[in-house]
Amino acid sequence: MLTTKRKIVFLTGTRADFGKIKSLIQIVEKDEAFDPYVFVTGMHLMHAYGFTVLEIEKCDFSNIHTFSNHTCETTMDLTLAKTIEGFSGYIKDVKPDLIVVHGDRVEALAGAIVGSLNNVLVAHIEGGEVSGTIDELIRHSVSKMSHIHYVSNDNAQKRLLQMGEFPDAIKVIGSPDVDIMFSDSLPIIDEVKRYYEIYFDNYAVAMFHPVTTEFEHMETYAANFVNALLADDKNYVVIYPNNDLGSEAILRQYKRLNNNTRFRVFPSIRFEYFLTLLKKSTFIIGNSSAGIREAPYYGIATINVGTRQENRAVHSHIINTSYTEKSIKGALNTSFTYIEKDSSAFGNGNSASLFLDSLKTSSFWELNKQKQFRDI
Repeated sequence: MLTTKRKIVFLTGTRADFGKIKSLIQIVEKDEAFDPYVFVTGMHLMHAYGFTVLEIEKCDFSNIHTFSNHTCETTMDLTLAKTIEGFSGYIKDVKPDLIVVHGDRVEALAGAIVGSLNNVLVAHIEGGEVSGTIDELIRHSVSKMSHIHYVSNDNAQKRLLQMGEFPDAIKVIGSPDVDIMFSDSLPIIDEVKRYYEIYFDNYAVAMFHPVTTEFEHMETYAANFVNALLADDKNYVVIYPNNDLGSEAILRQYKRLNNNTRFRVFPSIRFEYFLTLLKKSTFIIGNSSAGIREAPYYGIATINVGTRQENRAVHSHIINTSYTEKSIKGALNTSFTYIEKDSSAFGNGNSASLFLDSLKTSSFWELNKQKQFRDI
């Protein structure tokens, strides 16, 4: 058992990764063995994307620190560099025992770099997965800079083993957002609709993100996506993309949805409210991981557009389309019927407790910070 109070820093840069680690922060916050700190940066501090730091502050975590990593240039390398600078100063001040990062964003890469170069243990949530585009390179880079891995399933574990990681450093805990998905505290749909002034009886969710490696085509892709939605007769709750390179092209196209009564467009939606909206939707369309990860648990159909989720979009509930307007329209003409819920691919909703259990073992804190490569 632990004999000293451990400091744990959680790094979050987007509404998406916060939804993934929120339950982990909450369970650590309640345990007297740990002092959690939350380093908030990235999209959370951008008013154009909903200034979602406010949602984090509403959680009443003990220690929240904000750092704006936005630069006049929107390139990911400069964002990475600025995040490293800001996070490095913070780490030297807090002196944590553990840094927790999630996924495949440059903020996570910055956290892993700072931790490993300052001899601080780094835990990576949801490594070993295939992301597609530049995200996949970032995810695997974060894994190689991390000392311990909390993965969603056995397939992710196998990939990390292929990458030379040691079995004892890999913990299969499922996807932490599943903990929240089936929480008793999720708002009811009437509350969500009232809060966001959504008056549709039936609707679909639309989320379309930029693909950085296809930046030069994003204006065309976004135009095709919006054209297909406008040509359709359904109602849509549309949520802004992330702020990766190419997002401005999508936002320009979304302006065409203004004043159209079939659309409600939002910079961001609180994670718990989003889950309820997704659960009660007819389907989700776009290229968000929500269509691959969360939708199957609720039995919601997905129209997956383009390459962003390539190699991930394998569930039977997913209709894959190209970026062409014709292909998207064809998918929208599908008759969506009941789909059996897939409740096994990403855990059973107990990720937070499994995470905490591992932190409370002495062997965790004895992990060697000098990583080795394990040959298979």
